[in-house]
Amino acid sequence: MVATDRISAYDSILLDDIPYKGKVLTALSLYWFKRVKHIVENHLISSDVNDFPDELKEQADYLDGRSMLVKKADVYPIECVVRGYLAGSGWKEYKKSGTVCGIELPKRLRESDKLPKPIFTPATKAESGHDENVSFEKAAEILGADVAEELRNLSIKLYEFAVAEAESKGIIIADTKFEFGRFQDKTIIVDEIFTPDSSRFWAVLDYEPGKSQNSFDKQFVRDYLDEIGWDHEPPPPHLSSEVIEETSKKYIEAYERVTGEKFEDLTRKNERGAR
Repeated sequence: MVATDRISAYDSILLDDIPYKGKVLTALSLYWFKRVKHIVENHLISSDVNDFPDELKEQADYLDGRSMLVKKADVYPIECVVRGYLAGSGWKEYKKSGTVCGIELPKRLRESDKLPKPIFTPATKAESGHDENVSFEKAAEILGADVAEELRNLSIKLYEFAVAEAESKGIIIADTKFEFGRFQDKTIIVDEIFTPDSSRFWAVLDYEPGKSQNSFDKQFVRDYLDEIGWDHEPPPPHLSSEVIEETSKKYIEAYERVTGEKFEDLTRKNERGAR
């Protein structure tokens, strides 16, 4: 698996790269895969390019720091979303109906309020077009009741574990999504985990419910696309140079806050590994 510097929003791959994005996503996933291994195994075999097949050696410089050799799992056709705060599409639905993905919530909640407890809101993985939020009952129809229950339990456990660690480092994980698969008759986590692409990160010190929050994730890009009036249908518009630079900074800051390491140190380690 290779994480490029491309970025998607509203289910469209945008036209502009975000510098260092792929390396940040890979490094954060590797960090969290180790931290949550007691909860669920993952698809990682190696992130060292020296372990990769010989036919990839010519691309070692590019692949280093942004790729993983992984187990090939049968991926479940459901995205497992956990929401701990009222934001994004959840807030939009709540304003209309008092629910999030059909789950009834307390009255008079404000935008960005913390929910009484995390909620599991699965979504179908669309092959084209936009992913669609579905009820837990619908997910159980697609996956089978036992698998749906297993994925819900794993998702909540992962979220609660990471929330506690991230908050100790000044980061709120408002919501996140996971992808799981089946490998050798066991459920494992695949793709990425707790990155700015799969999660909504806020700063604890800046948190102020009742409005949208500044994010260390691609919500910054989504907000820009909304401001310029894009209708969320292909083709997407170009990003401004200011948005590209600021988004790159946000990804790097998320990495540094969560891991406690400087991004420059990560770059140097990658360069040594490629030699």
